[in-house]
Amino acid sequence: MAKVIGSIVSTQKDHSLVGKKLMIVQPINSDGKLVRCEEVAADAVGAGIGEYVLLVRGTGARRATGATSSEIQNDVNDCSIVGIIDRFDK
Repeated sequence: MAKVIGSIVSTQKDHSLVGKKLMIVQPINSDGKLVRCEEVAADAVGAGIGEYVLLVRGTGARRATGATSSEIQNDVNDCSIVGIIDRFDK
């Protein structure tokens, strides 16, 4: 889980990231407390700044942004936003 805290504009990037919206995310725990360092995630769901989101990594992250089977091993995207959190229930 993470909070979206910004966006990235990059005119020069790896071909696998062309056309993908890149967001700056701050990982959080289930109490909403910030953990670890900020990172960049490809947005597969149209998240906005200030929203809490679900992240996936690795092959799941690459598939979430539309990479084909042949692209998955070479894709540089290793973190994707795959859901927007409506609320936390504990």
